[in-house]
Amino acid sequence: MRPFSYDTAAELFPAAIRKKKRAGFAYRRFGTAAEAVRFAIEELPADSLNGAYLQVEEARFDQSGIRTLYESEAFPLPRRPRAPAATETNADAA
Repeated sequence: MRPFSYDTAAELFPAAIRKKKRAGFAYRRFGTAAEAVRFAIEELPADSLNGAYLQVEEARFDQSGIRTLYESEAFPLPRRPRAPAATETNADAA
């Protein structure tokens, strides 16, 4: 297996949202796979990410593969800080 290059151009194909007449996101091409991975994890709604796939050269990554690339130590871009869970926020307010 070849090592993955985050610098390679990538295409993101979000899943169609069947409940809505029109999905908010459509096919998108990115200059780097790193940008595509970050967009998929940080910007796509969960229902669009579920069933989406990322194509980088001849390799395809499903939702699980995209998340693995994002969580990898090799991921070159800064990640968005995780928001505290709603239950933690409510507990702090009390």
